[in-house]
Amino acid sequence: MLKRREFLKKTAQVFSVLSVCERVTPAEASVAIPVRTLGKTGLKLPILGYGGAALPKAWRSPLSYEERVKLVRHAFDRGILYFDTAGNYMESQSILGEALKDRRHEVCLVTKVETTKAEEVRKAAEKSLKELQTDYLDILLIHGTPGLEQMSVGQAMKIHAELVKLRDEKITRFIGFSAHGYFDKALALINSGGFDMCMLSYGYMPRGSSSIWSPRMITLRDACLAKAHELGMGIVAMKVLGGGWLGRWSGYLVPGFDRERLAQLPGAAIRYVLQDERVHLLAVGMKVKEEIDANIKIISSGGDCTPADRALLSEFSAKLYEADTIKKMRVE
Repeated sequence: MLKRREFLKKTAQVFSVLSVCERVTPAEASVAIPVRTLGKTGLKLPILGYGGAALPKAWRSPLSYEERVKLVRHAFDRGILYFDTAGNYMESQSILGEALKDRRHEVCLVTKVETTKAEEVRKAAEKSLKELQTDYLDILLIHGTPGLEQMSVGQAMKIHAELVKLRDEKITRFIGFSAHGYFDKALALINSGGFDMCMLSYGYMPRGSSSIWSPRMITLRDACLAKAHELGMGIVAMKVLGGGWLGRWSGYLVPGFDRERLAQLPGAAIRYVLQDERVHLLAVGMKVKEEIDANIKIISSGGDCTPADRALLSEFSAKLYEADTIKKMRVE
């Protein structure tokens, strides 16, 4: 499965810019999602990407397997072309593979290896290829956690060396890493100059996968953004909605907050990140069609992050920090 495929040669020019973002979308997509170039990869992609962590049943997806396949296809039909997943996202890769197998050349498939052992990287990539029903990946990342968080920089660079081999063999087109925090390690990887792109937690809420950031960590995150931009790397933002804190979970975390203003939170959070033009794409987990449609509407409508947006985010976050769930999180 891992040998070079002839069709890759034949379609190399097509893949160089993923120009399919210009295809005609279905009637329900009345406006197009804006496009940015993913740094030095040269991939021109709609700035809203699909986060595959929203798909596993164990992570609170409310849909059946078949409905989740249709959900992914709905995202594609609405113009989303960047699909992110990981080897340990349970059935996420299989769902993406089933939903997109007949549109493989039109999408950017991104997955991650979560192993901390260099000798296991190829096996992990093979598993992903099989589940995604493809012979190649567009981008292969070192996972943040489990992965970079549990490794030293030296260990991570050994994983990097294996990713380079896969890139040389055309098994993946580009390589990168993700980081929910531990931005000291992330900065070292960026400074190595050996990665095409990075996916960083970046949103109004200073949080990782299970931690709140200290001022030091925020400073390091900002240094990661600056250096990655300087090197021309592709930059993808995750945790844009704070892992749901500024989205689907907001009413549960801060009960009694005005419902109309709760509905405005996702738009404010998205505009807050998109005002930073160094960010090329947002990877957002969306569990139902309504979330996909709402986020596309927000992004397609454009507009700057306004003083009203900032005031809303500030007011809500102040109340959010009083929630017991947040108080119990560790500070990184």
